[in-house]
Amino acid sequence: MKHTIERPLRLGMHTYTLHFFGLGESWGFGKDYFFEQTMDIFQVMDFAVEQELDGLQITKVDLGTTHPSAELLEKVRKYAAERNLFLEFNSSFDAGSDSRVNCTVPEALQIGHALGAELVKFSLDIKRPAKLYGSCMHPEVMRQMAEKYELFRAAIPMIEEFGMQIAIENHTDTFADEILWLVDKLCHPLIGTCVDTMNPLQVIENPHDAMEKMLPRAFCCHFSDDIIVVDPLGVHDIGAPHGQGSMDCPLMVRQIREKSPMDRIILENEIAFKSMDEPIEEARTRELDACLQSIRYLRDELKLGIRNR
Repeated sequence: MKHTIERPLRLGMHTYTLHFFGLGESWGFGKDYFFEQTMDIFQVMDFAVEQELDGLQITKVDLGTTHPSAELLEKVRKYAAERNLFLEFNSSFDAGSDSRVNCTVPEALQIGHALGAELVKFSLDIKRPAKLYGSCMHPEVMRQMAEKYELFRAAIPMIEEFGMQIAIENHTDTFADEILWLVDKLCHPLIGTCVDTMNPLQVIENPHDAMEKMLPRAFCCHFSDDIIVVDPLGVHDIGAPHGQGSMDCPLMVRQIREKSPMDRIILENEIAFKSMDEPIEEARTRELDACLQSIRYLRDELKLGIRNR
């Protein structure tokens, strides 16, 4: 698959980029430790407009409830539409840190449809065997993948009714080939992949190779640029502003333009605590600064986004 290199790409943001502000999904102090939510969904959309973003990928956490009402979803849909923001909805089956983002497939589709979302993204939350090396397509994994296949297959009539794209992510627990197996078995034009640029590292996979495999079927991209650090404490991937990490961001954008049908990129930062006793206020300051640096780099240097043109 070859696409026009110069085609415009809209620039969106996964709200997890500001997770210390209680957005997207809380992660950092164990299962279901929730950071205080300091902005509501309407303030987040205002922030997106101020930063000249084209859209957002949101979760139930951003909606402030695990059971959003039809009235709230319609209000969010209208607010985004009036500001010319696209929305995507992000869902998990069994998130390792924040159970508030969990949805069944029908629930996620219904929320996404009510929001007017262009896409619903799913993490599979596969439980892998302890030995990661050589574990791609492991029988324990494939049993779980087969279960997910049945869930998505049963939802195809709803997917077709709503006409939304479904993107299945290579989250921190899946290889590219496993995601492609599932997408190929479902074999539906509205079901594709979500390519995360850093997650392959967590199953010992080459991010470049994972992108090459998944991009032809990709509807969505979590675009991150972490720093790979080797020190006496081990090997770490540490969240960083785009353009300051270990990834080749211009090359990744070229890959996306050339090899995928996507018309948008979703930026994602994963800024971590400097230490487990760092004050949350300091962590928020660093996280917001990284977010703003990333937006400027992606917009001004890599020419992503159409709102500011």
